[in-house]
Amino acid sequence: MHRLPILLALTTLAGLPACGGNHYTPGLTNPGKPPATAAVSGAVTFKGAPLAGVTVTAWSTNTNSVVATATTAADGSYTLHDIQAAANVPQVYQLWAIKTGYAFYPTVASPGQVLRFDHTGQFQGNGVTDIAIYFTVIQFTAAEGVSLANANFTAYDGSSPLVALPRTGQSVSYAEGDDASLAQGAPWPAIRFRDNHDGTVTDALTGLVWLQDAGCLPPALWAGSLGEANQLATGQCGLSDNSKAGDWRLPNLAELESLIDASQANPALPAGHPFTSVSNAIYWTSTSYFGGQAGSPAAWAIRLGDGRYMNDAGINLKTVNTNFVWAVRGAGAGGALKLPATGFYVPFSPGDDGTLQTGVPATWPRFVDNNNGTVTDTVTGLVWLKQANCLHDSWANAVAAVRALATGQCGLTDNSRPGAWRMPNRAEMQSLQDRAENNLGAFFNQTYRNRDGGLFQPPIFADMVAYQFYWTSTTNAANPAEAWTVFSCDFGLYDIPKENLGYTLAVR
Repeated sequence: MHRLPILLALTTLAGLPACGGNHYTPGLTNPGKPPATAAVSGAVTFKGAPLAGVTVTAWSTNTNSVVATATTAADGSYTLHDIQAAANVPQVYQLWAIKTGYAFYPTVASPGQVLRFDHTGQFQGNGVTDIAIYFTVIQFTAAEGVSLANANFTAYDGSSPLVALPRTGQSVSYAEGDDASLAQGAPWPAIRFRDNHDGTVTDALTGLVWLQDAGCLPPALWAGSLGEANQLATGQCGLSDNSKAGDWRLPNLAELESLIDASQANPALPAGHPFTSVSNAIYWTSTSYFGGQAGSPAAWAIRLGDGRYMNDAGINLKTVNTNFVWAVRGAGAGGALKLPATGFYVPFSPGDDGTLQTGVPATWPRFVDNNNGTVTDTVTGLVWLKQANCLHDSWANAVAAVRALATGQCGLTDNSRPGAWRMPNRAEMQSLQDRAENNLGAFFNQTYRNRDGGLFQPPIFADMVAYQFYWTSTTNAANPAEAWTVFSCDFGLYDIPKENLGYTLAVR
């Protein structure tokens, strides 16, 4: 009589799921709720078409490790599943895209954001003297039940440059193949500057609006110069433009450089410009000379008498040196071209370059190695000689040597012929800048290896020589016996005698 209830009870127990495993089973035993997860999805395109075969990596900033990867399908789409979304602390992830032959720039809507991030610790090094490497990533905090969609990437290979470089303005040629003889770059508008008759001047080349009176704001320490520019408003310095405090800013390094005319001196501004009270002295920029995440004691400045960058002899120390102040506003709408961002991304003071990050941001990884002795910059479309120590001579000899450069020399297997290459002008050489690096030569020459020893990135420019001057084809208008160079460490523009020996990074 009692066997049937016992049998039914046993049958009921047998139908229960087994303990353990991944099942959430409240009742007799509770293994705990499994970790919440989120999904990430998006697409990668190249010139508007889907790009397959791109590896998208999800990196945990909590554990400093890769947690998932996905490869884009034929339609360019990808999905990352099972991204952990809940724990004792928020789970923060970063996404980046990689495919040989391409660079990428991400876009995403909230809750994601696009930012630069220091990934130096991901690679082999001693943690003290390592050369920094920065990724451009999508960052998001995973939350239960919230998926990140449209985490997209656009691919570039240099055939559709993000920016066009302007001409330097140099008009007198000093050697065949120099800046003036080739006139590389986008031409300036026929009427470069427009006087708005309200205390402002619009630059038709860049679209930026400048304070007409370049001497109105008093010289100041760096922090003071940021504040002076930011507080500028109509009624001050001859302004009647209805601008308000917060509309104006101190220009970053690329913005102030955009005013320089390499054919002029005292000041080095285009002839016939409508500005007033321009000093030949040193003007601050909002771009710090990067000294680490915690801050920097120095900021970039330009001497407007000749266009020389100032980052030496203790004349650009933020809390010590008093320099001139010029204000700019606008995002460049309506200009003939767009200026690149400087690459500086760490905010040190309100209104500085790291806070505002104006300009067109760079792709990542920016440079494409063509495996034929050349490297393509996907931001400008310029093709560079990879071997950075091959050409070493005086200025005139170097200009001639670059013109004779061809396949079979300096590691080239690109079938280039004599006349295909040139010495870069001031604007072209300066376009390689990344102001988040305080030693660009070391970065360009660095080999990055993963912690397991695998190669992540070979040198961008092989054997770039540290602490040396690299020629540009642009002569110093203030002293034609000198030419402009870029110092391989800080990538500042400095004038040195043409008879000196210098290195050349050829371009085409």
